[in-house]
Amino acid sequence: MQNYKDLKVWSKAHEFTLNVYTITQNFPKEEIYGLTSQLRRSAISIAANIAEGCGKKSQSDFANFLNIALGSANESDYYILLAKDLSYIKPDDFLGLSALINEIKAMLINLITKVRQG
Repeated sequence: MQNYKDLKVWSKAHEFTLNVYTITQNFPKEEIYGLTSQLRRSAISIAANIAEGCGKKSQSDFANFLNIALGSANESDYYILLAKDLSYIKPDDFLGLSALINEIKAMLINLITKVRQG
């Protein structure tokens, strides 16, 4: 068991979530139960699954929660692409979010590999 707040990947995921909340405030009101909600939930899920995994006793359980976080990161990656294509976010905002989510995905893949190797 470890403190999730000590993990750099959790910190990056939390930063991503905060950025998503800021950017989605400007989404059209008709998207509140659609893309806004989906993107926010997938972003939250990344950091939340990292945190939950840190509370598990076995490395295998931790790796499984990291894998779920990776799935949520991929989901978020698609939602920000969709938001850009729908012109809900500016190209510069998309580039920043995209770079951050790609960094998070790479960090998760590396951490999953390390945790599974023991």
